[in-house]
Formats: sequence, structure tokens, C-alpha cells
Amino acid sequence: MADAHPSARSGLSRAVATLLLAAGLLGACSTATPSPIASLSATPSPTLTPTAAPTQTPRATPTPEPALSLDLPAEQDDRQVTLTVEPAVAADGDGELIVTVTSLADTRVDELVLRWSTELEATLFLAPFRPSEQRLAPGAPLVQPWTKWVIGPGERGEPAGTTSVGWGPLLPGATLTIPIQVTRRAAGPISFDLQALSDEAILTLDSGEPAELRISVP
Repeated sequence: MADAHPSARSGLSRAVATLLLAAGLLGACSTATPSPIASLSATPSPTLTPTAAPTQTPRATPTPEPALSLDLPAEQDDRQVTLTVEPAVAADGDGELIVTVTSLADTRVDELVLRWSTELEATLFLAPFRPSEQRLAPGAPLVQPWTKWVIGPGERGEPAGTTSVGWGPLLPGATLTIPIQVTRRAAGPISFDLQALSDEAILTLDSGEPAELRISVP
């Protein structure tokens, strides 16, 4: 058999080469590794830390006033005095309170007034005198050192719930010794406030404090 024409062989070779090239490109396309797509990573939301509620500071509870205490008058007289009270009361009987007031001022107090709570009378009844037959006898002269005895409210501003006894003027540098009579109505110890005033203004102790004492009777 005669050999094929050279031009025919070269054309066949080119065709085969073309087929091989096409097959190689096709294989390359089928085995190519796709480029990875960058994955989107989610950013976690910040964790919210709960805020503690502010701690409220508890309000201080006012200390209750002791029983049989007195409110201070609206006005204070800056004239100074010394004030002492000596209870002489039996635990199961009557007696008296010896109140001593000395003026340290250089002007006269027109009317010295002693004041206590009227509720005290449930246990101890205080009075500027003790009734007696001599005092109540017909025709007997009425001599009394006290100038007023008022259970408030009074006409001169004496507060409700108080008992006020006036003891006349207190001269500059002078001392008044006042026996307050005590009648016991109930057994047991008791404490109460006692004030010294000039009319309706509380006097001043030599310490600068209002002239008020806390009295204890056994």
C-alpha cells in the first residue's frame, strides 16, 4: 500500500494535536480547585453586665422623747441662773422637791416660773403648798409666796399639757429656795423635765444651755 501524501499526514498530525490540547484544557478545567470564598465571621455582641442598683442609706430614726419631757419655749432669756433640784420623797409616800435658783444676772427677773408636765400627776402630784387646817381656817391671813399656779393652756401663753408655778421676782445675785410639795399617787420611780423661766422665756444655765433639768424620783 502506497504511503499517504505528506500533506495529508501533516494535517492528521495537527488534528490529533488539536484534540489532545482540547482534552488537556478540558481536564484542567474539571480538576481546577476553586478559590476559597472568605467566610464572614460573625462578631459576638458584647455582653451587658447588669448594673447594681444604688444602695440607699437608711434614714436615721429620730430618738423618741422620753416620757414627761417638755418642749423648749420659742424664746430663750439669756440671763443666766444656776438651778438645782433635790428630791426628798419617800419611795412609798409623800415629800417635797427642794428647788434652788440663783441669779447670775445683773437685772431682775420679774417673775420666776417653774414648769413640768401635767401628766406627772398620775404618779406624783406637785403643788406649791400642802392644804392644812390652819391655812383653811376662817379669818386666817392668806400668806403665800407663789404668784400663780396654772394648768395649761393658760391666759398668758402657758402651753397645754403643762403645769406652771410662779414664785415672784428673782433679784440680781439673789437665791430662791422653793419647796414644791409632792403627793404620791402611784408607786415606783419616775423621771420628768423641770424648767425655770422668766414669764414664757426659758432662762439660761451658766453652761449656756436652757434652764431645764431631768429629775428622777425613786
